[in-house]
Amino acid sequence: MAVEVRLSAAEVARVRLAVSPLAETVLGVRTALGVGGHGVHRAWVREARPVLAGEPELPLLRTLLEGCLPSFLLPVPEERLPVFDTELAGLRAADPVYVAAECAAALGARAGELPGAAVLLERVADALVRCYVRLVAPHWGRMRAVLEADLGKRALALVDGGVEGLFAQLHGDVVWRDGELVVHGRRRSGAQWTVETDGHGLVLMPSVFGWPDVIVDYSPRTTASIRYPASGVGLLWEQPRPTSAGLTAVLGRTRAALLAELGEPLSTPDLAARLGVTAGAVSQHLGALRGAGLVTTHRTGRTAVHLRTQTGTALTARPSD
Repeated sequence: MAVEVRLSAAEVARVRLAVSPLAETVLGVRTALGVGGHGVHRAWVREARPVLAGEPELPLLRTLLEGCLPSFLLPVPEERLPVFDTELAGLRAADPVYVAAECAAALGARAGELPGAAVLLERVADALVRCYVRLVAPHWGRMRAVLEADLGKRALALVDGGVEGLFAQLHGDVVWRDGELVVHGRRRSGAQWTVETDGHGLVLMPSVFGWPDVIVDYSPRTTASIRYPASGVGLLWEQPRPTSAGLTAVLGRTRAALLAELGEPLSTPDLAARLGVTAGAVSQHLGALRGAGLVTTHRTGRTAVHLRTQTGTALTARPSD
């Protein structure tokens, strides 16, 4: 199976990057239902399933998410880092005619089991709010840090190698050749799809819960989209290892705890929340750790994301490792 995304020269110049908390909620629920996803999310799924079992709209969500995803559930963000409420407002405002058509295309005869489009939108939106608050929001700081770190990586690829370099590093199933962007699916079929962007461009979005697959909107209303696996997802659910007493004695409790947490990319507010100290204190300690070559910082816009260096990781390793 392959999907060809046709981009004019003007559209190639308008390729952009974004993240979507709404899409992560939709794909997270889908993963908790046992559809798609990967064993890397096993710890989160164990936590999520009992919560999801109490969701009053679970039968509706199951109907919508167990097969082909209706496109209206994954709207393309208008900005790089939208908040959940902004995306949800866009979902609620979707054209009921479009919603009905997407459900019919994705579900076929089963679409007749669903309520009318206007009622469907209201019920699904309310259910996704509850799922976001209970399942995603408690972890969103860590997820956002991983997603933003991936955006920084892709931005550097774009600077160093242009659009060709960006696509080359995106995923093994994504191929850019002679002006053509082709996404190869994992299903063994000879099916071919062509996505016409019609002048609206393309948005690339890293995904936590879409991992390890590439998700393409086959019938975009406006901007075309490709959701690809974010790098660093394998570390997302790992718990920090205990820091040795010796390291704490040398660095101090807060700096040793910072190093222990920074096995994954995290922002200053995330670190402050985890350690129960102020963001200002975190910044001061990070400055000292950076000066010692134990921490590196990458800035994307106003957001700074921090990660241990190899030297810092070596210091946090216990003698038995």
